[in-house]
Amino acid sequence: MSATTMPAAAAPAGPLVLGVPRRHFFGFMSMVLGMFMAILDIQIVSASISDIQAGLAASPDEASWVQTSYLIAEIVMIPLSGFLSRLLSTRLLFTISALGFTIFSFACAMATSLPEMIVFRALQGFLGGAMIPTVFASAFLMFKGDQRTRMSVLIGLTATLAPTIGPTLGGLLTETFSWHWLFLINVPVGLFIAWSVWTNVDIDQGDSRLFARFDWIGLGLMATFLGCLEYVMEEGPRWDWLQDSTVLSLAVICMISGALFFHRAFTRNEPIVELRAYGNRNFAIGALFAFLVGVGLYGSVYLIPLYLGRIRGYNSLQIGETMFITGVGMFMAAPIVGRLARSVDLRLIMAVGLLANGLAIWMTAQLTTQSSFTELWIPLGLRGVATLTIMVPVNQVALGTLPPQMLKNASGLFNLMRNLGGAVGLALINTLVIDRSAGHRQHLAESAGWARSGATHWLDTMTSALTPRLGSVQAESAALRKLSDVVTQQALILSYNDVLILMAGLFFAAAPLVLLLKTPRPGGGGGGH
Repeated sequence: MSATTMPAAAAPAGPLVLGVPRRHFFGFMSMVLGMFMAILDIQIVSASISDIQAGLAASPDEASWVQTSYLIAEIVMIPLSGFLSRLLSTRLLFTISALGFTIFSFACAMATSLPEMIVFRALQGFLGGAMIPTVFASAFLMFKGDQRTRMSVLIGLTATLAPTIGPTLGGLLTETFSWHWLFLINVPVGLFIAWSVWTNVDIDQGDSRLFARFDWIGLGLMATFLGCLEYVMEEGPRWDWLQDSTVLSLAVICMISGALFFHRAFTRNEPIVELRAYGNRNFAIGALFAFLVGVGLYGSVYLIPLYLGRIRGYNSLQIGETMFITGVGMFMAAPIVGRLARSVDLRLIMAVGLLANGLAIWMTAQLTTQSSFTELWIPLGLRGVATLTIMVPVNQVALGTLPPQMLKNASGLFNLMRNLGGAVGLALINTLVIDRSAGHRQHLAESAGWARSGATHWLDTMTSALTPRLGSVQAESAALRKLSDVVTQQALILSYNDVLILMAGLFFAAAPLVLLLKTPRPGGGGGGH
């Protein structure tokens, strides 16, 4: 039997939970925990990069590869997981993925140099990446009707909550223990997940005949294409994009390998990644929404902490405590969204979620030098509610009209789009912040020139205040530096607001696209087409 769902007659007897055998349900919940762990590790190190950098004697630019190497490796595995799941079975692939993730989490904690850490993080991301899309596909294969909706709420909550609380948990572990515990915490959890999935999940069987048709060239092209794309997106803003020879070279390689990969994917009978799912209109539009969720989710988790750290001077734990309100919003929305998804048109729920997300981000775009939890808790909480309101229906709409045999590959592509949305979003955010802050700084500098009476009065006042302590000459220089710092700070805040307004506009513009979607039939996506 190929890697498809087991016939109903073969399902093991015993008590049922949400329409599936109890042990299958327990195994599935363990898979959700594994997905949470894999997504969490994308962001858990973000608040502690400086501590890892100090521990490994690395420079700030070098230390960023602790996160970049994980993302590049994970983004390669996610679309590959569909083929591997059909080859090995869900049970075997997930167990190998959980064990590999656990082993290399421990290796990361034991790393004594930056090269070691980068290699171990890449292997951790590559092996752990298979856990994410496998959960999405398994939910559609195992559950039907209302039970599937409940699982979609759970998966949506997990996929969006993990990157939101990542910086909070990372900051707490680092400040309480050390940065090593960012990785050591995965070890007991990963071992439990591997045992639980191997013991309880047997929803399909692998097809070893697929190995003979494994497209090694396609794998190499896909890895090169996605790896180079992720590098260009991550490093481009820092090195002025194509002005840097390395970024330029990898961009060219990305274009060439991408063209060859897509040609091979559309012309081979058994491609490494099945792209024909994009021929389904619901899936194509749903993947676009997943891309937008990635932009909004990862972009907000990046931009707001950046503001809180650079402008407000918050430490990692304070940033995490402020951002945690988004997770609270998600938790509060979960039962309501789940109930609505069973009785209200999914397209309407999705449109409300897109508009609410746009509104939340637009409300956030009122940042000043004094913005804190008091000003941010409403838009951050609303963003949590809105993100989940998009994520739950988009899972069902995108995957719910596909036949069962396409689910595993399509799930990988769907999750890839969310991660690519995050990568592209972060690259654009960094580029826009640099460009807009330079423009605002120039404009503000003109307003703070010697011809402006307000600026000269401020300088005179500051110089007078500093003169008793520094002397007249040094006080004047210090006042000028202070004015320059104020201009730079205000330019940054204005650039953050510009980027947030642009992000809000993307969600407002995407809302009408829901009119192009079809509502999935009951049982779609594994329900017997």
